[in-house]
Amino acid sequence: MKTPFKFLLFIAASSIFMACGSVGQLVSTPIENIDSMPLKATPLTEDQYKVWGHLDLVKDTVPGMSVIRTYDEIIKNRKGKTIIVGVIDSGVDITHEDLKNVLWTNPNEIANNGKDDDNNGFIDDIHGWNFLGDIVGENMEYVRIMRRLAPKFENKEESAISTADRQDYALYKKVRAEFLKEKQETLANKTQYESILSQITPAHAAVSKKLGKENYTKEELKTLKDDSSLQQEVLMLNQMFSFADNIPKIIKELGEGITYFSGRLNNNFNTDANFRAVLGDNPYDITDTKYGNNQVSGPDPKMEDVKHGTHVSGIIAAQRNNGIGMNGVAQNVQIMVVRAVPDGDEYDKDVALAIRYAVDNGAKVLNTSFGKFYSPNAEWVFDAIKYAAEKDVLIVNAAGNDGIDLDDDGVNVYPNDQTNNITEISDTFLSVGALTYTYGSGMVTDFSNYGKSNVDVFAPGDKIWATTPNNEYEFLQGTSMAAPNVTGIAAMLRSYYPQLSAAQVKQIIMDSGLSSSATVILGGEQDNTRKFSEISKSGKMVNMYNAFLLAERITKN
Repeated sequence: MKTPFKFLLFIAASSIFMACGSVGQLVSTPIENIDSMPLKATPLTEDQYKVWGHLDLVKDTVPGMSVIRTYDEIIKNRKGKTIIVGVIDSGVDITHEDLKNVLWTNPNEIANNGKDDDNNGFIDDIHGWNFLGDIVGENMEYVRIMRRLAPKFENKEESAISTADRQDYALYKKVRAEFLKEKQETLANKTQYESILSQITPAHAAVSKKLGKENYTKEELKTLKDDSSLQQEVLMLNQMFSFADNIPKIIKELGEGITYFSGRLNNNFNTDANFRAVLGDNPYDITDTKYGNNQVSGPDPKMEDVKHGTHVSGIIAAQRNNGIGMNGVAQNVQIMVVRAVPDGDEYDKDVALAIRYAVDNGAKVLNTSFGKFYSPNAEWVFDAIKYAAEKDVLIVNAAGNDGIDLDDDGVNVYPNDQTNNITEISDTFLSVGALTYTYGSGMVTDFSNYGKSNVDVFAPGDKIWATTPNNEYEFLQGTSMAAPNVTGIAAMLRSYYPQLSAAQVKQIIMDSGLSSSATVILGGEQDNTRKFSEISKSGKMVNMYNAFLLAERITKN
């Protein structure tokens, strides 16, 4: 199979160069005219799916980031500097078999003595800090805004609103409409899932009993089509096979969907609960900083609420070559856990203080795989992003999963580093969109946001295998998975080329990516297409091998 486009490996002046020193001899030859190269025409195997983001276009015919090739051909036995990576997320299972040996441990804090030994303002912050305390669920930001403005504007007509209050009134009407729409859709989805599940569960039980097996194929189901006692069941289950390759999987996913929608109703859209009360702080006072605890794995003993942060951490730095689980992108990394993202929208205050905490305690790269559309105190986060830049810290941020153009008028997804959607406030903030493992027009995931101004690069974010709580591993997808893939590369660059600044690392990652002339489908809409080169600032997909070659060249000049 041939692809209708070509990739270019960025090397200055497209020349062959050699580098001396600790790397030994590095020889690079630009890769071009990929159209003529044989690419994988068969589906990936299960093992390939688990590592596809680490594979190499030329060696493996899979559009990964060339991680394995970089270790084999460039890093080899080289020793790098230890880099602390702050994971600002939902929390992390710090007992996980593949993460427990790569955690940051505060060298100046004595564990569990109830004292702030290092005088950083946080008691017993051994592996990081939990700015959420015992909070798991939370409202969406627009629900919080609606609740705050309701006492002033509820049941009032615009004619009764003073000129001074018109802007807040318009905001109230907007967020209330969004709340009503989203809550209604969520309730409808939950009801639909429950209805489908209530029908296929007994149908599946009857067919399983007849066939004598729980996991049957579509072909085996067809053998019962003439059984008059099971005609309705066979018809219904046959339709279900269009959604997945086995019925137990569908039943499991329906159950997970119901749990998700129920969580949204109970937490995200709950206008009665005051989730923040358990912390005892004022979330709208940035100077009120004495809150939270050191329980970075969260309050749930089952740790279900820290799946996201655990998965992100594994992508970055799951212990390499230990014979279990998986290999993270980076070695020489210590994960600093900063819990600030609940099941709902994060508070601006928590995000701003989380960034400052990680920076002040030695992190050189931060991963921020979260986002929201409203940010009432965005200035606090902007100031924290500027602070990180001043301290030479790179922030790698997920672009978001709405399948939209972030450059469109009126669209803002926070956090970002553009105060007016035009002017950047920092040169150390890198926004990442998500790629899938399929070449051609479908290589951008249908959920990934994009934007020539607001997205910097693209990286693998579809069906990514990584750590989940209780020594488990799962495939997850999202720009939340693309960002930590890039974070891992950034950490490696900072480890092996410590003389590079955060801004230089960002630019190297952008400049060294693979270019494509492909026209890609965006947002999963067949009629929404653009050139891949026009949907991010760099127009490229991240490549670790190229990044190391370019870093070597820059540091030797």
